[in-house]
Amino acid sequence: MLSVSTKGRFVRRISSTEATRESITQGPTVVVPPKHLMAPSNASEVSTAMETARLELERTTTPGTPPTPTETTVTDKYAFAFDIDGVLIRGGRPIPEAIEAMKMLNGENQYGIKVPYIFVTNGGGKTEQERCLQLSQQLEMEVSPGQFICGHTPMREMAEKFKTVLVVGGEGEKCRHVAEGYGFKDVVTPGDIIKDNQDTTPFRKLTDEEYKNSRLRNFGEVEIEAIFVFADSRDWASDQQIILDLLMSKNGRLGTRSEKFDEGPPVFFSHNDVVWSASHDLTRIGMGALRVSLEAMFKAVTGRDLETTAFGKPQIGTFEFATRLLQQWRKDTHDIDSPPDTVYFVGDTPESDIRGTNEFDKHAENSWYSILVHTGVFEEGTKPKYKPRATVDTVLDAVKHGIKLEYEKFYNASLQTLKEKAIIEDVCEE
Repeated sequence: MLSVSTKGRFVRRISSTEATRESITQGPTVVVPPKHLMAPSNASEVSTAMETARLELERTTTPGTPPTPTETTVTDKYAFAFDIDGVLIRGGRPIPEAIEAMKMLNGENQYGIKVPYIFVTNGGGKTEQERCLQLSQQLEMEVSPGQFICGHTPMREMAEKFKTVLVVGGEGEKCRHVAEGYGFKDVVTPGDIIKDNQDTTPFRKLTDEEYKNSRLRNFGEVEIEAIFVFADSRDWASDQQIILDLLMSKNGRLGTRSEKFDEGPPVFFSHNDVVWSASHDLTRIGMGALRVSLEAMFKAVTGRDLETTAFGKPQIGTFEFATRLLQQWRKDTHDIDSPPDTVYFVGDTPESDIRGTNEFDKHAENSWYSILVHTGVFEEGTKPKYKPRATVDTVLDAVKHGIKLEYEKFYNASLQTLKEKAIIEDVCEE
């Protein structure tokens, strides 16, 4: 058995032949990585004491054979963050390697270690609870809302700023319910506006179900303070007509017109992905395309440029929000009250996932490491506009890549600690 001092704490490494339940419970125990994952050492260049320590490290594992884990522990050094569509799910069905990747992170691996992780998707249109239930069924595991970020999740921090808001997109009344769940006090939908004045959208009539669920009120007396596009529009023509009416209004009051078209409410999009990976063989246009279209139409009608705001990836604010969520999740679930040294972000879209991760890495206090997979938007054989730190085939390969890097770092740090200890001992003997 070998004990190594790390930042004032002694970490014991126990071989599988020596381990007992009593010895395992006496302080932190670390399983040494297998030899095939270890970086080459320069032990021949150090003292005999260093060589002895290195041999002791290698003795705890048979070459080429992973150690038998004594129990599952949780690492506090690193974590993963995953995009969903094109990485874990495609067309509503799980990518086969995704299930194996999640099992590996949950402790079913040769090291007996659990790795914390969160999900950061630009998709939305449902509550986080509903999305988590769906993802849990797809991945055959439990996913908690505490580890899940939709494109519109950060919008909940704006509920105190705006009272009456228009919420656009999604199926039926789901986005209204999401917004109300976030704390928005007065939520309006396009259906409410059409119910008040059916001539608002000449080519769209509400179905019986839509008419029943829409809320009747006099919008000539209502000032809408902000517009939130929570999810992809199901009817671009009518939604854009209503948004344009508000943008050209006086202080968000429908039926009015501003002289300079500069008095309308601000517009917020939950993300800016122009395309996304669905069940179709080719990518489909997304909310980013709606944003571009709206800005172009506003320019054509008013002659002015329209400034809109997008959340989601690659916006820095979403990664900051993800950082807070990850730290809270680690604290609540694993009793780890500190940020990880490294976050491995796995995505399929260079323009959002990779770009956002790389940009945030420049500002974050810890390291954010971008990994691009080939199972989604990215087309093999093309050169991504934003270069990832690593490119792999599937999410399972991404998880293996990150774990391998961490064990190489762990091994190198262990050797350095032992080298320093050996040098100190040599000096003391002299």
